[in-house]
Amino acid sequence: MLEAIATKWALLIIPLLAERPVRNNELLRLIDGISQKMLTQTLRELERNGLVERIDHQTVPPHVEYRLTSTGRSLNRVLAPVDDWAEMHFPKLLLSRESFDRRNG
Repeated sequence: MLEAIATKWALLIIPLLAERPVRNNELLRLIDGISQKMLTQTLRELERNGLVERIDHQTVPPHVEYRLTSTGRSLNRVLAPVDDWAEMHFPKLLLSRESFDRRNG
C-alpha cells in the first residue's frame, strides 16, 4: 500500500490540498514539472485510495476541485514532519550527492 502514497507527485500534491480545495489548473501551476496527464493519473489514484475527494460543482464551464478526505488529512499530518526534515537537510543531502558523484563519476 505504500506505493499508493510514496510517489513523487503524490507527496507534492497532498500538502497542497491540506489547506483548502484546489482546482486542477492551480495544481498545474503550483507543481513544477508535472504534466496534465501525470496530474490526472495521480489525482485519480489518490481518489481511488480514499485520500482525495473530487468535487464537481456541476457548472458550465466545468468547475472541479480536489480536497483531502479525512484519511488524506491524517496522512498529511504524518508527512508534514518528513517534509520539514527534508527541507532542513536538503543542503546537506545535495552536498553528499555531489561528493558521491565526483568520487564515482
